[in-house]
Parts: sequence; structure tokens; C-alpha cells
Amino acid sequence: MAETNRELADFLRRARAQVDPSRAGLPPDNRVRRVPGLRREEVALLAGVSTDYYTRLEQGRRITPSPAVVEALGRALDLDAAGKAHLQDLFGITSAATRGPRRPAAVQRLRPGLHQLIDALDGEPALVLGRRTDILAANRMARALFADFDRKPRTERNYARWMFLDEAARELFVDWEDQARTAVESLRLEVGRDPLDRATTELIGELRERSAEFDRWWEQHRVHQRTHGSKRLRHPLVGDLTVEYETLALPGDPDTTLFVYTCEEGSPSKRALDLLASWTLTGPAADSDIRGEGRTGRP
Repeated sequence: MAETNRELADFLRRARAQVDPSRAGLPPDNRVRRVPGLRREEVALLAGVSTDYYTRLEQGRRITPSPAVVEALGRALDLDAAGKAHLQDLFGITSAATRGPRRPAAVQRLRPGLHQLIDALDGEPALVLGRRTDILAANRMARALFADFDRKPRTERNYARWMFLDEAARELFVDWEDQARTAVESLRLEVGRDPLDRATTELIGELRERSAEFDRWWEQHRVHQRTHGSKRLRHPLVGDLTVEYETLALPGDPDTTLFVYTCEEGSPSKRALDLLASWTLTGPAADSDIRGEGRTGRP
């Protein structure tokens, strides 16, 4: 509980500092601002609570506000949907229906049908991510496009870990910084849902110790919910391409997400992806090469 309160205090302070006072709808104020963002009393005014009450919330005191107050705080702090969900998690008021059952410590395993599903998506790369961005499954095209996660030790099959600690990922993503920041912000969102998950805590500790970028972005306490987007790649075999992704939550398992990557039909990126697909089907030698076996710097 204490850790959750520290997370709450940190999130409120940083969210307050990121609000543009000129766009917050506040009455005119000629006082000089010595710090960025809103003052505590301004957040309280916008949220319709007393300054003392908000101050105690920002101190991480053990207070459980009503859903209406939490919603008002989200508006006052100009939070997006992910930020509001994170705030609810930190207050511990997320409903059981939304949160789902407490996640077990056991290793996640996919149903055979899910493996069959992503293998059936043979023309498009597909990944299944679980808790803390663990990579639970990757089809042939995902292994060719990103990395052969199946050949990594099980403890290293994690998207955020690969993104920050594998030099090949830095070389692969043209927009590595954007993609890496998103990975950090997604992990931040997950910590709010289950701050006591030991494996997540250990992963974050390792990344903060080994990556200065991860540590710096973690301190910013921003959250992000990945639903769709694009990735710009410079693939060592087919060159530059851009893939779009959509995420699909899997019914019956709220901790599991399917990522499917596609390219616009007729585009240079689509031709590059099709070329990559054909090379993975030309025989064992080409398949070995596409997976990076024997290639310096590739998984």
C-alpha cells in the first residue's frame, strides 16, 4: 500500500507540472509562476475540492476519493484515457469487473488455438504479448521482421527488455526513441494495475540499472495504452519500411494482447514485407540467414 501511495504522489505532481495554465480555463492571475504547470490550489479549484484535500492526495495519503472526484481530477490534470485509468488504479478504486482477477505469479501460457491463430496470419507479422510485455508467441513473419524471440532464453523474451538492452533493436527502429518511450509508458501503466507484481518490479529494476534512457523516462511517470500506431524500420535485408499495427484484447485473458502488423497495399513497404516473406520460404539456408544466425549484432 505504501508503494502505491508513493506512485500516486509522484504521478499527481508530474501530471500537474505538465498542464499548460494558459489552456486550463483558470481566471486571470498576475502572479509570477516559479514552476511549470499548475499550482496545487489551481488543481483543487478545477477539480472542485479544497486545497488541503488535494494537497493530502498529492502527498500520497491513504485517502480513497469518490469516482466523481477522481474523474474531476482527471479533467483538471488534462489526462487522456490511459492517464485516467492509471489514476484510478493508483487510488485503488478500479472495479473488479474492469480490473479482472488478481494476476497469478505463474508463467503465462497460451492456448494452442492462439498459436494456430497467429500462424494462420502467415502474410502479416503477429505477436502475442502478456504481462510486463513478455513475448508469449511470435509467428514466422514477426520473427523475420523483428527478432527470433523463440531462440532467446525464456527470461529474455520480453519486448521492453529487447528494446532497451539489445543493440539490434536500436539499429532496427528508425524511430527507436519514440518506440522505446512508448514501451516505458506502457510498463508504467501496468505497474499501476498491479504494483506488487514481483517479476515486473525486477524487470523495471534491471532496466533502470542498465539503461540510462529507461531510467530517465521512467522518472517522468507518463503512461500510454498501446491500441494502434506505426513503426519505422530499417531492416538489414529489405531496407526501410513502415508497418502499421493494431492491438486486439483476447477475451478470457485480460493480460494478453495480440499485435498484428500490416502495410498499405501497393506501397514500397508492402513490397518489402512481401520480399521478406518470400525469403523466409526459400529454404533452410535463407531461413537461417533471415533469423540472423551467424550475423554479428543480430539475435
